[in-house]
Amino acid sequence: MIECVVNISEGRDPDTIAAIARQAGADLLDVHTDPDHHRSVLTMVGEDAPRAVTTEAVARIDLRTHLGAHPRIGSVDVVPFVPLGNATMADAVAARDRFGQWAANTLALPGFAYGPDRTLPFVRQHAFVDLAPTWGPATPHPSAGSVAIGARSVLVAYNVWLADPDLGLAQRIARQLRGPAVRTLGLAVGNRVQVSMNLVDPLVIGPADATDAVAALANVAGCELVGLVPHAVLEAIPQHRWAALDLTASRTIEARLAHRLSN
Repeated sequence: MIECVVNISEGRDPDTIAAIARQAGADLLDVHTDPDHHRSVLTMVGEDAPRAVTTEAVARIDLRTHLGAHPRIGSVDVVPFVPLGNATMADAVAARDRFGQWAANTLALPGFAYGPDRTLPFVRQHAFVDLAPTWGPATPHPSAGSVAIGARSVLVAYNVWLADPDLGLAQRIARQLRGPAVRTLGLAVGNRVQVSMNLVDPLVIGPADATDAVAALANVAGCELVGLVPHAVLEAIPQHRWAALDLTASRTIEARLAHRLSN
């Protein structure tokens, strides 16, 4: 089975988000929306749902009028394919490549491949500067920009809010914690600041470890799980800490897959 976690550049219009999410049908596992980031994360399975979601998002979201805290290169910003169960990374790479060619042919959308050989931060830094699209036109789509299309292992997207709304402090902490298992940004989000993290090896550094690392450097006001978490990551954390870390058994990938199969 292949999971796909589509990040779209819309987090404020609930009607638009709902219309886009509906296109995934029964393959939709989760929607996480953040109005300050102006971003929504749609977790789904298979290859058909991401294409339907992307088609609707490109039709509805105009990047030229978009302002949000999170970096983005497109209306549909990131489309990573993730192997689950018996699927392999080779399966995810094949799904990535099929999606990239489809988006180029059907939507005239430039796509930049990432993983396993290069990272998403590399694509963000170099796209249209000294890196040409892997698929599609050599220039951005007029309203939709471009899309980063990846093949990667399961990761956990996670935010830790600081009690002190000091952006410089959040950025210093992000630089200090950044490493092979954690990708970090310090972001101003409304009147607050956060250390925004991708826990790329969450069985090595999970939500509890990440929160504790931030708490060692600043007072923490709260935590936020973005999307879903693997059950094995949850199991590795004492249950008495789950609520404070914004974790619950109902927000595991496995729980949502079981719910999908039972309906």
